[in-house]
Amino acid sequence: MQAKKKYLFVTLLATWLLLVLFGGNQIRHFAFFSSKKAEVLKTWPHWADEILLKNFADSEELQSNERGHGDESFQSRQQLKLSVYKNSRCRMETCFDFSKCREHGFKVFVYPLEGEDPVSESYLKIISSIEESRYYTSNPEEACLFVLNIDTLDRDHLSIQYVHNINEKIQDFRLWNDGQNHLIFNLYSGTWPNYTEDLGFDIGQAILAKASFYVENFRPGFDISIPLFSKEHPQKGGERGWLYKTSLPPKKKYLLVFKGKRYLTGIGSDTRNALRHIHNGKDIISLTTCRHGKDWEKHKDKRCDKDNIEYEKFDYQELLHNSTFCIIPRGRRLGSFRFLEALQAACIPVLLSNGWELPFSEVIDWSKSSIVGDERLLLQIPSTVRCLNSDKILAFQQQTQFLWETYFSSVEKIVQTTLEIIKDRIFHQESRPKFFWNTLPGGLVALPEYSTHLNDFPFYYLQQGSSPSEKFTALIWAVSPIVSLSQPIFKIIQAVSRSQYCAKILVLWSCEKPPPQKWPPTTVPLTVILSSNKVSERFLPYSAIGTDAVLSLDEYASLSTSEVDFAFVVWRKFPDRIVGFPVRSHFWDTSKNQWSYTSKWTNEFSMVLTAAAFYHRYYHSLFSNYLPAKLRSFVDRIANCEDILMNFLVSAVTKLPPIKVTQKKHLRESPPQQLLKSAPPSNSSLHFAQRQECVSRFAAWFGYMPLVHSQFRLDPVLFKDQVSVLRKKYRQLEKD
Repeated sequence: MQAKKKYLFVTLLATWLLLVLFGGNQIRHFAFFSSKKAEVLKTWPHWADEILLKNFADSEELQSNERGHGDESFQSRQQLKLSVYKNSRCRMETCFDFSKCREHGFKVFVYPLEGEDPVSESYLKIISSIEESRYYTSNPEEACLFVLNIDTLDRDHLSIQYVHNINEKIQDFRLWNDGQNHLIFNLYSGTWPNYTEDLGFDIGQAILAKASFYVENFRPGFDISIPLFSKEHPQKGGERGWLYKTSLPPKKKYLLVFKGKRYLTGIGSDTRNALRHIHNGKDIISLTTCRHGKDWEKHKDKRCDKDNIEYEKFDYQELLHNSTFCIIPRGRRLGSFRFLEALQAACIPVLLSNGWELPFSEVIDWSKSSIVGDERLLLQIPSTVRCLNSDKILAFQQQTQFLWETYFSSVEKIVQTTLEIIKDRIFHQESRPKFFWNTLPGGLVALPEYSTHLNDFPFYYLQQGSSPSEKFTALIWAVSPIVSLSQPIFKIIQAVSRSQYCAKILVLWSCEKPPPQKWPPTTVPLTVILSSNKVSERFLPYSAIGTDAVLSLDEYASLSTSEVDFAFVVWRKFPDRIVGFPVRSHFWDTSKNQWSYTSKWTNEFSMVLTAAAFYHRYYHSLFSNYLPAKLRSFVDRIANCEDILMNFLVSAVTKLPPIKVTQKKHLRESPPQQLLKSAPPSNSSLHFAQRQECVSRFAAWFGYMPLVHSQFRLDPVLFKDQVSVLRKKYRQLEKD
């Protein structure tokens, strides 16, 4: 019996050796050319990289790789796979306490900064973005999510910004609770030579928002992959993308470009060393330099001097501007700054970073804006990008601009996107469809509390082939006591009620004296809504507004029925914009070095005042739920500027100017403070000065100037000509 076991063991061993010796090449050939799914990528052995490189690499390079960083690279990959977090199986259902979010909704608390440890500029931007958001709360008892005051962005222990003894510090936090309901931000992890994802402390059950996230360590539906951004990345606003809507891009000078470091040793060097093999010096420019780091000359090879000379011949910004595709290879870590740089430049990213969980992959469809390549199939990249037709390329470029401006152009947008993703997980029944995230104007302004249906949002009508409802609701803001039946509010009520498109009239009564018992006779329902003297309450999402369109009116507005009808017909063609009569503009005041406000009558305008304007009711929800409470409190405190803020909001969403209809040159701009008893005494000059201050303050909050100038005005066809009055659709306008 023992002899049989020995013979069986020897037979099996011999069979295994024969399979390895004679069948290895076939096995490797199958693994290389079969599926490129994640499991193959993760288990790809280091010798497979050498097989790939043998087709086009110099023998000296291969020997250098074998002598130098080959074993090191293999060990680092193995350590990377072992670098899993303590609670690697965490999911929202198992490691997050949803009960904290039920009573007060989604609120985020940031631990107060204590000044013991240094805090980087980037982490301060993250904290400020949270504290200025609509989700921030200073009361930890009502918080749903918690963010540490310890800077965890740079966890490279060789960095001067590395914070020591975090484990001991977080254990002293009363709210830590093994990291449950905590959010930790990280940009850099690990250090030379392996750059593993070990953060140097136990994150417990905390959600990790991390750059350069490796798929094996990423916990789907729990962690969030964020982009790597530099310390110069702006907190708010950010620069626009380089592709403008008004011009189609010409054929670029270069098809495919890369200019960056070539690592001579260590992790990430294989990919960058191979990039030179696709350089043709014509439409494909792939340049690397060895000149980086303190001791690069110790490791230089015979290519370095030649590569360095060629590298200096091209400007990086010029290549970005003039190339259709940009290669984004992995660096020491999986992500790199050039990823965001390419998005902004409308240079379609060609990603060569196997195993990278792409930023916000949970909601962003990267297949519409980037080419995800394989580090080992580098030579196939040129032929792949040449196969894309011009229509596809333009669609990709446009999507890069949308993603850049919506989610990545500032730290605030990166943070806000992170919070919105977590919020959608918590309130999954109200979560946004993926279509919202990947289509203008983006998921950040498509509030799921309002609706998750496309037909309810003004910016999706045209895409769905539908139109807004054929009626409107008039919302009249009344702040003056009724002392006479000849007051303007009675006249405007009668004029609006005669419109064939009017469904109902709502009077928002913001006066301390009670409303009158009797109102002018109307053919549509009239409802009085009692309100306080907060000017922001005119934009609350009142349930009584049952139509898509809102006609916002001040009590002193003077419009005829024909003007109302024509303006509504125009609005139905532009349901995402403010359409109205009185206009104002903004300008850059060089004497004060800031944005300012003007009411001068010129050919240009950038605002349509809500004293007489149509817009979609969704903007009431956006005004009340998207803007931070501090901004609304500011306009309430000075009892002014709420109409300017609404224009800022709509222009920021649409990136378009409002629409002006008919001439309507004269419309009184009454200081509302005079009509509110609790407000301080005012005059026209103070009112105007406040509005100038508002424009400057709002621009600072948005981080840029969203208002767009326009010279476009719509008048009825055949308005004042010699054609018979019988042929005119809006005949009454000629008498006004």
